[in-house]
Amino acid sequence: MSRERVLLGAVAVADSGGLPALTIRSLAQQLGVKPMSVYHYVANKSEILDGIVDMVFAEIDRPPRDGDWQNEIRQGAASARRALRRHPWALGLLESRKTPGPATLRHHDTMIGTLRAAGFSVEMTAHAYALIDSYVYGFALQEAALPFDGPETVAGVAEPILGGFDDDEYPHLAEMATEFILQPGYDFGDEFEIGLEVILQALTRSLPPARRRRTHRPD
Repeated sequence: MSRERVLLGAVAVADSGGLPALTIRSLAQQLGVKPMSVYHYVANKSEILDGIVDMVFAEIDRPPRDGDWQNEIRQGAASARRALRRHPWALGLLESRKTPGPATLRHHDTMIGTLRAAGFSVEMTAHAYALIDSYVYGFALQEAALPFDGPETVAGVAEPILGGFDDDEYPHLAEMATEFILQPGYDFGDEFEIGLEVILQALTRSLPPARRRRTHRPD
């Protein structure tokens, strides 16, 4: 037993049953110990939540500084999205803790440092960080709530919905569904990179002209 093992057990319980399933008793069962043994390593459930939130932040990659701030943001955002797909219970919880751990603070500091090094003012860095975070968390929340998972399951959900209404009554919805969503290879997840690119290009216009010229778009 160790604090790390307790927190890993808590992550496993939350991954399998969501946060409502995470109790001291269920955690003790996961670890194969008595509930009172857990209290040797964590004081209460709040401390457990602090710890597992920090573990999720620790899974988010810290891209190497390569001089291309957009590329660093893309890598960090993509890694955050993957972490939230692995741990959907963390949606809405990551920014809620009042005692952030070291991995949480490193993540924030790295993101802020990337934006400041790109040439954004302190104020604009705050705006940009809030925008990027909101987009990543919002997209992950929507993705987790969808009634399908991956391209192979889209048709099975969308076609019965389309069959339940008159195309003439909802022509634009029918057009998008038949000409785009139900086409081979459609994957809602592809929208993530497109939306992020729109945000990054818009933010670039807030940089001083000399800094904009050093920004490169992906091929």
